Amino acid sequence: MKMIRAIIRPEKVSTVLSELADANYPAVTKIDVVGRGKQRGVKVGDIYYDEIPKEILLMVVEEDAVSEVVSIIMKNAKTGEGTFGDGKIFVSEVEAAYTISTGKAEL
Repeated sequence: MKMIRAIIRPEKVSTVLSELADANYPAVTKIDVVGRGKQRGVKVGDIYYDEIPKEILLMVVEEDAVSEVVSIIMKNAKTGEGTFGDGKIFVSEVEAAYTISTGKAEL
């Protein structure tokens, strides 16, 4: 199993979640966060914003679903060609998962 962490713009979350659910990937954890990327924030006029609002979507999927899920997120989270701040997707291995109510291991 793989963990997918997608950091995306807040205004793109509902579209991404809708498309994931339509593709039969409804299980997602969403967290409101702030941060900045390589561009180190944004300057608008005289005001500098170094903490930009973002959302993190967390999902655990089977290994063979990773490319489809990543593709759905990328297609629906992108605002334009080469736009800074659209986000980042991280994929990592899940060693174990347990259901708290039953104590069962998922792997």
